[in-house]
Amino acid sequence: MERKQLPWYCVLVLPIQLALAFSTPRPHHTAAGRDVFEGTREEMVSSQLMGRDISDQRALEAMREVPRERFVPPYLIGSAYEDRPLPIGYGQTISQPYIVALMTQLLLPLPQGARVLEVGTGSGYQAAVLSKLAGEVYTVEIIPPLAQSAETRLKEMNYRTVHVKAGDGYYGWKEHAPFDGIVVTAAATHVPPPLIEQLREGGRMAIPVGSVFFAQYLMLIEKKNGKVTTRSVIPVRFVPLTGVHEPGK
Repeated sequence: MERKQLPWYCVLVLPIQLALAFSTPRPHHTAAGRDVFEGTREEMVSSQLMGRDISDQRALEAMREVPRERFVPPYLIGSAYEDRPLPIGYGQTISQPYIVALMTQLLLPLPQGARVLEVGTGSGYQAAVLSKLAGEVYTVEIIPPLAQSAETRLKEMNYRTVHVKAGDGYYGWKEHAPFDGIVVTAAATHVPPPLIEQLREGGRMAIPVGSVFFAQYLMLIEKKNGKVTTRSVIPVRFVPLTGVHEPGK
């Protein structure tokens, strides 16, 4: 997710816009209690995920259970399950369903009661999916209003095992390390050393690496026997990971 310095008037106005964007009442069930998006969600799983290379039943079930429409602005509800990222405010996006599922699948299998770190909370969708598979999820968002909005949303939806913090995710969340899995939702020019340090022995990290102007690849990082190995998974396109760690700051 992109991190940009905002002018002062945007800092005042955008939190109000974000609150309005996500606060409009949205019907998700019929009067009989039926989930109106159940069929759409299942179609997303079968065509976009199973139709590609998402085969782990645990990841598929997590994607079935989390209502993606609750994590997009009301005006985009009709597009919630389309095969593309969607804007959520502040120049940020919610990743397309396939990428969320793929990054989740790359962490599996997770041990019982696993502790997972996410860098780049956004609207909270990826964290909600991860919470279906991990004991505790710790997620860091660099834009404070987004972090606050996501925390409120996740609490309202009863995702009690997801913990949100506003901060620079490049440095992870040391107080709760080590982590069995780490997901980074913005492209880094290199794998952040603090995240490698906070990855538990035997753990896995899914992170896009590369320049915003050139090639980016989703990388799988594994720590085994004290050694770190990397594997390129697929070419991707993410906004850059930014923060105080950037050169010149």
